[in-house]
Amino acid sequence: MSRKKSKPLDAEFVMFDVFYEDGSRTSNRRVPSILLGGLDGDEPAREAIIEQDRVIAEKSGKPSLAITSIERSGKPTVEKTGKEKAGKDKSGRKGG
Repeated sequence: MSRKKSKPLDAEFVMFDVFYEDGSRTSNRRVPSILLGGLDGDEPAREAIIEQDRVIAEKSGKPSLAITSIERSGKPTVEKTGKEKAGKDKSGRKGG
């Protein structure tokens, strides 16, 4: 008799990276997956993370920072310039 496959451990939560106005970043912030996926997409995650930050600020006695953006953890970050790095061409050789 074969075994049943177990459910993924993170099925109840979705992980997000949070970027703040001072340039800092927190990774793998857990948001219940039940909040996500409707017409609002990932926008409800922002509210959940703001609430988490409020609780953390209350406990630490430090004010929370304003969030500039959030994105799901594990997504590759795209360079804003879109240019090749360090002047190298696609073959990996330096351009002249």
